[in-house]
Amino acid sequence: MANTTFTGPVRSENGFESITKNTTTGAITVGATYGATINGGVQSLTSDAGAGIGAVDLTNLVTELTTTDALGAPLTLANGSAGQVKIITMVVDGGDGILTPTTFASGTTITFNDVGDGVILVYGTAGWVVVGNNGATIA
Repeated sequence: MANTTFTGPVRSENGFESITKNTTTGAITVGATYGATINGGVQSLTSDAGAGIGAVDLTNLVTELTTTDALGAPLTLANGSAGQVKIITMVVDGGDGILTPTTFASGTTITFNDVGDGVILVYGTAGWVVVGNNGATIA
């Protein structure tokens, strides 16, 4: 079924593209490409102010955050790919974890204060967007 256009919902075993078709010229524009799988790995990230900035990876779906500095742990999240999902949760609270995504449509920072704080982010044209939040502070 390669290169078939549908006007309703579609399921695919090997990924798909979201497109628009120019009604005048017939030109096709790809809005997003979705892969066949989501990488389901888990990153265990330990961060503290004394050790410098901790980078949340883009490779794994989930990042479990351990902080070890009462002064706060600075974290970064680089830009992702369109449609990418990222789940970040605090598993050990040694101080606040303060995440500053490179491009963040929902604010400037996300602060993880307590064990169990977590967010679900999706990357879109405006950057990372919070689509789920359990106790984290969005500022």
